[in-house]
Amino acid sequence: MRLAGSVAVITGAGNGIGASMSREFASRGASVVVNDIDGAAAREVAEEVGGTAVVGDAAGESGARELVDTALRRHGRIDLFCANAGVATAGGPEAPEEDWDRAWQINVMSHVRAARAVLPHWLEAGGGHFLATVSAAGLLTMLGAAPYSVTKHASLGFAEWLSVTYADRGVTVQALCPQGVRTGMLAESGETGRRLLDADAVEPTKVAEVVADSLGGEFLILPHPEVAGHYVQRATDPDRWLSGMRSLRRQVERSD
Repeated sequence: MRLAGSVAVITGAGNGIGASMSREFASRGASVVVNDIDGAAAREVAEEVGGTAVVGDAAGESGARELVDTALRRHGRIDLFCANAGVATAGGPEAPEEDWDRAWQINVMSHVRAARAVLPHWLEAGGGHFLATVSAAGLLTMLGAAPYSVTKHASLGFAEWLSVTYADRGVTVQALCPQGVRTGMLAESGETGRRLLDADAVEPTKVAEVVADSLGGEFLILPHPEVAGHYVQRATDPDRWLSGMRSLRRQVERSD
């Protein structure tokens, strides 16, 4: 899609990948609606890019609806909705219920509620573009972080379902699946996450450039191209892939 002259709504845009996408899209001529639960961060980015700040929790039903309604009142349309807000939650089955619920609400239900709010506009207009920030963990897994891995698999599944269901009605859906990105979420991924991801982590500005160059292309946007090979191995030889992941887990545990 052409960013010049478009209207892009980005959740979780006060920092990290969302802020970088706001800057990159604006530099290419898009009008950007910057959403974040952190009001000061959202307003700072919006002022920098000449966009509109909408402060609120886009993971909730009312927050998602208000975000879409505000963008439509301001611009009359939404061309691109980036469901980018996310949370990295470590632990396994023992992780508290509230951690599992927070991961589910932000990593999955925020995408569902965004689609619920914006799809009527797109179906009436004849099309739109939905970008889901997932993670390589949604294609593979993340050691030491079951809530994150499980919910990112679910967000990928929802993006796939949207594409299958609405592509013939003009709605383009893509899933952004980076590995390590130097944002606050990398720090939140825990010691295991940092050990696995830090060496090959990229700057969020690089991710934003890849996204801008890839809009309207293949379903999966992979800032780390090697993820495609891992995904193929996981699909074609899952036992070998699982064995390799178990070996990696043991290496990480031995280094503790």
